[in-house]
Amino acid sequence: MYVSMKKMLSQANQQNYAVMAINCFNLETVRSVISAAQELRAPMIIDIVQEHLCHHCDSKLITPLVIELARRANVDVALNLDHGEDIGLIKKCMVDGFSSVMVDASKYSFDENIRYTKEIVDFAKIYDASVEGELGNIGLTMSGDYTNEAMFTNPDQAKKFIDETGIDALAVSYGSSHGHYPQGVVPELNFDILTKIKQATHAPLVLHGGSGVGADNIKQSVALGINKINVGSDFMKANVNSIQEQLHENPNKNYWEVIRQAEEQSKEIIKYYISISGSEGKSLLSNYLHH
Repeated sequence: MYVSMKKMLSQANQQNYAVMAINCFNLETVRSVISAAQELRAPMIIDIVQEHLCHHCDSKLITPLVIELARRANVDVALNLDHGEDIGLIKKCMVDGFSSVMVDASKYSFDENIRYTKEIVDFAKIYDASVEGELGNIGLTMSGDYTNEAMFTNPDQAKKFIDETGIDALAVSYGSSHGHYPQGVVPELNFDILTKIKQATHAPLVLHGGSGVGADNIKQSVALGINKINVGSDFMKANVNSIQEQLHENPNKNYWEVIRQAEEQSKEIIKYYISISGSEGKSLLSNYLHH
């Protein structure tokens, strides 16, 4: 069932678990993620980053595909724009049917971030779409610009930001970074910051850069109030690894067979994250059908 992210995260906030949001960009990745969610009866958010919309699947093409796959599924599925920075593109996604968008205006000043984000929230009301905002900054492992304390979300600003923008969820920075970490490296998360943000806001909070954070960090984050976890790099790596292994075994294997097997094998990493997020069995629709 195709739903708004707001309802998903509201339940997750009330019941203290997190919904997984997986970066996808084509039919196979979307299908893999929804299939994994169905197997574990978990709600699922299809996250599509702005760059992928520009270079792989524009919103007018990908939206009906996700909606149809969600309609066929026995779990709740939302479609969310991840790290939307271009205001025109963010609005276009909602016009084209995205059920949710994330506004990333974190590079601006606090007041400018509020104004930019609120403009999108007001526009989203027309389309009954939910909105995620971001306060603080999240680093990149690829460039070596890891998240540092200066980039952390300010707990004192968090409540004001939510109150003045009207967002449905807040992406927070407390130690995770986007991308793959070097072998053996696990980030140190500042759970004191996370606790203070949750106590100040009581709102659905989002962890970005979930790949490589580690099961213990994720479980502790969920226990302290994270309700949405974004994962992209680990899922993409699972697909690449499957393709490489298949071609190593048989360089002449048909393309469609390679892609189909990668789609199937990459479900395992999704199920792993569902299991540690606490969202297994939490889909409203699947619970209704199950009972």
